[in-house]
Amino acid sequence: MTKAEDDSTMALSYEEFKKEASQLCGTDLFLYKSQQMDRRIHSLMSYWEVKDYDEYLNVLKTNPRRFQEFVKRLTINVSEFFRNPDRFMELWERILPEILRSSGTIRIWSAGCSNGAEPYSVAIILKELNALHRATVLATDIDQVVLDKAQQGAYYFNEVKSLPAELREKYFRQAGEVFYFDENLKKRIQFTKHNMLLEPFPENLDLIICRNVVIYFTEEAKEKIYLGFNQALRDGGYFMTGGTEPILYYRQYGFENVAPSFYKKVGPPKPELEAGPWSLL
Repeated sequence: MTKAEDDSTMALSYEEFKKEASQLCGTDLFLYKSQQMDRRIHSLMSYWEVKDYDEYLNVLKTNPRRFQEFVKRLTINVSEFFRNPDRFMELWERILPEILRSSGTIRIWSAGCSNGAEPYSVAIILKELNALHRATVLATDIDQVVLDKAQQGAYYFNEVKSLPAELREKYFRQAGEVFYFDENLKKRIQFTKHNMLLEPFPENLDLIICRNVVIYFTEEAKEKIYLGFNQALRDGGYFMTGGTEPILYYRQYGFENVAPSFYKKVGPPKPELEAGPWSLL
């Protein structure tokens, strides 16, 4: 065997690279749908002109800036206030009032909160319902960079365009092209980094909002997340999904579909289903 042939046998395969990269990132890349994940991984490889997976892995280990760029590319952080306005009106007019009638204080989790538009939208609704003082709102994301942006609370018009004009004027201060979210409301949101594929979920929640996140996961990962959401919710609690993420077999996870994108916990999941290790509460 020549040296070149020996070197080629030692080269990392793509599957081995994904395994090593998963350990570096702290999240299992195999739990994401392969088509989207593979495209994102290889687009950076091409952009950086990396010749093979060994070099790719070495770049991630030795170049912090490129490692952060890699992690950011793997997550989708697109959001805006009142994205899909009809869903947020359902939350405002029906779901949250029902939760408030049944609970003195309420706990809400925005999972995969991206740039903060989602939890801040919830804060606006709670303020309008005169109930923000009764609520704890936790907002989490795997990407620290996007969490830092969320905590700044600064947005461009395309991110606030779906808000009714009166709410935009009431809860934002405009300076040039930038809209700054109300400081008092901003303080009511607790932002923290969290990996929902690996870390325990919050407990005794009244509402979980997780939109346009699980669509990128494998069916196995989705199942374990839905089971974890069931455990995290109190009886009668709600789970709000994205418009393109209907749960086809919601009954097996202990949910009832009460409106488009809204599922209510009506009991435990089917006995044959078992929660994954990151769902232990």
